[in-house]
Amino acid sequence: MPRLITPPADEEARAIDLDALVDWCESPAFDPSCEDGLAAAAPMLRALARNRHFLADAAVAELKTRCADQRRFNPYSAQVMLLRPPGGKYVLRAAFWPAVTDHVVRASGTAPFLYHVPHDHGFDFLTIGYLGPGYGSDYHVYDPAGVAGADGEQVPLRFTGRSWLSEGRMLLYRANRDIHAQLPPERLSVSLNILASPAGQGWRRQYRFDTDRGAIAQGMTIASAQMLLELAVGCGDGDALDLADQFARHHPHDAMRLTAWSAIGDSLAGDARLTHWDAGASSDHGLIRAASRRALASLHYG
Repeated sequence: MPRLITPPADEEARAIDLDALVDWCESPAFDPSCEDGLAAAAPMLRALARNRHFLADAAVAELKTRCADQRRFNPYSAQVMLLRPPGGKYVLRAAFWPAVTDHVVRASGTAPFLYHVPHDHGFDFLTIGYLGPGYGSDYHVYDPAGVAGADGEQVPLRFTGRSWLSEGRMLLYRANRDIHAQLPPERLSVSLNILASPAGQGWRRQYRFDTDRGAIAQGMTIASAQMLLELAVGCGDGDALDLADQFARHHPHDAMRLTAWSAIGDSLAGDARLTHWDAGASSDHGLIRAASRRALASLHYG
């Protein structure tokens, strides 16, 4: 279960504005590269959550400019309001959690909000309930050591309970460790987040889980470079195939090595394709080995 962050008895019950939080996060006092460093931001985030006007003021300011900053800097969906443009080591945001009776859910369903979808995160983040009863979560935890990250891979999961992110409740989610299946709140709720954004974050993987089977159901993230490589190889470019071969053998990130290997396999036909997947099935790279064995099974029995 995510780490529950409770305020010490002697913590000053003060409220701050958004600028004060940003100033602190930009200072040497804040190091979100480790769990304890991110947890050190808890008193500041809690102080911002006591400010009951800042988010409405920020929303009004955005509306007056037709959400210019959100359209320019926000990489997330409409569910998320970016509180400051990303500065490097962290991201500040507010997330909105509608109830099933709210118009947006009746119009678009629950899928955009990942309700009832067990998933982890590829980054550590600190979150606090700001408004409303908060979304619920059924929690599982897993040990990422030895997990390759292949679709269908068996992963020992441990159920750790259910709770709701009520106003003032603060949790620290640990990257590729804490899994939650979120449940819609009884009424519209808002959470405030500080996300760690370390170097190489774009290559960190996030997974959807099948908690009944104890397995990774699907990888949920892909870097733009992976899509570009698939496009180039799919267009039949010889240089792209050479680059894919280099990436499959030597790229420092597992996800790109798998993408490159799979792109090569998908570009081949007949015996060449079978030979490629046969070679991958005995690879010492866990993701390539798992993907190749699935491809062979599909070729033989599909």
